[in-house]
Amino acid sequence: MKSLPLKCMDVKKCLEQRKVLITGGAGYLATNLVNSIRCEDCRIIRLGRPGREFPLAKGAARIDDVTGDIRDMSLWERLLDGVDVVFHFAAQTSVRVANENPPADMTVNVLPMLYLLDSCRRKGWQPIVLFAGTATEAGMPLALPVNESHTDDPTTVYDLHKLMAENYLKFYAHQQIVRGTTLRLANVYGPGPKSSSGDRGVLNQMVRKALAGEPLTLHGHGQYLRDYIYVDDVIQAFLAAVANIDRINGRHFVIGNGQGHTIAQAVELVAERVARRTGRVVPVKQLDPPEPLLPIDTRDFIADTSHFSQATGWKACTSLAEGIDRTIDALQANNSGKTEDIH
Repeated sequence: MKSLPLKCMDVKKCLEQRKVLITGGAGYLATNLVNSIRCEDCRIIRLGRPGREFPLAKGAARIDDVTGDIRDMSLWERLLDGVDVVFHFAAQTSVRVANENPPADMTVNVLPMLYLLDSCRRKGWQPIVLFAGTATEAGMPLALPVNESHTDDPTTVYDLHKLMAENYLKFYAHQQIVRGTTLRLANVYGPGPKSSSGDRGVLNQMVRKALAGEPLTLHGHGQYLRDYIYVDDVIQAFLAAVANIDRINGRHFVIGNGQGHTIAQAVELVAERVARRTGRVVPVKQLDPPEPLLPIDTRDFIADTSHFSQATGWKACTSLAEGIDRTIDALQANNSGKTEDIH
């Protein structure tokens, strides 16, 4: 009989005495993951691009920082030996950049996954591999909420390549070369390093602007529904996936809060929560988009996470208002938001 899913409070224990490789090691998800597990008895290897500065992280975990090019197969062969768990977070995250240069995007968002997996095949290594996918891999939702039964129909090169990488992971997992799963993330927000892509982390950008007393801009009417999920809930989902990998091996799951808010509602809530803390009301200005919206930008989306919850015991615990408040607090705690970078 299979063991019952671990509770959220227990999932960090799944990394005890394990060697963990985190790609995109200086980035948003990696930084939040390391902050969550840095007090556990494990060894962490953070892999980042050359020139990236790794955030300071102190705790019981032994942390090694390594720089390298994920497009270099030999890098994977050097790093994967003895690794028990891989969190593959490294990616090119701009939809428009991917559409403008599909070959370059493939070298960053598809080939590294293949290099990772085929290195494991050739060397006989069998780590658990967790991949950060995106909810937009499915394309335009046919009905709400969206779960794993929705037919995949990517509408952008970025989503197509994310799906390709995910399918490689499924294939190698079904071949019993590795164990792994993909978490398709909805709109993630909350404290952490700033994204290098201007079209990511929009909600966090709004919080920073509001704290600086700048007007918030709403492109169009903001009527499209989004599912905003706080980053701590996302990290708990990844840890729950490791702890319950035998239940979810070779599959993908949609990860969100399960609550829909229009973009306009989210922006207005940022202005409201910042005003509560600062006493300063910033206006929300409606503007025409600077460039035509892509079809995927006009979707409505709400996640149905019931399958993942049933398999792992995980659930999102942070409301949008609470998550915005916690993001505000993190910024204010660091020189009123002037030096804190968030995604």
